[in-house]
Amino acid sequence: MTLEELVACDSTENKMKSVSEAVEQLLVAAQRQGSLTVGVYESAKLMNVDPDSVVLCLLAIDEEDEDNIALQIHFTLIQAFCCDNDINILRVSGMERLAALLGEESPRDSSEPRDLHCILVTNPHTDSWKSQGLAEVASYCEQSRCNNQWVPYVALHAR
Repeated sequence: MTLEELVACDSTENKMKSVSEAVEQLLVAAQRQGSLTVGVYESAKLMNVDPDSVVLCLLAIDEEDEDNIALQIHFTLIQAFCCDNDINILRVSGMERLAALLGEESPRDSSEPRDLHCILVTNPHTDSWKSQGLAEVASYCEQSRCNNQWVPYVALHAR
């Protein structure tokens, strides 16, 4: 491996970590402001009614769900809708960390866990909050599109 490859690899890792932290920061801030829509069905309903309010769509999946054909079909349809409506899309892994960030109960509980596979961040119709995390995530999505990576990926790591 050349020095240039090592520097590029290290830079990419730092960027991914920075974006991952920005996503976490954004989710916490948006949840506090009531600007999150959680669940595939709920997200589809909101995007149908008010797509202009959506600023980011997170599609979350872990390795064990990769073979879920129904979920993949939902993701394909949501991605197409987001592209048509200029909504930033980000694929994330780390459902356990995502659940922890959103204050979800552990999956070992007997109750059915909430569907965290699709999360929308909406921009409230007021300027009451502006998230630095949102700006960083939006920038990352834009840079990824310039590199022909239409649905960028970030891993959320358990802490």
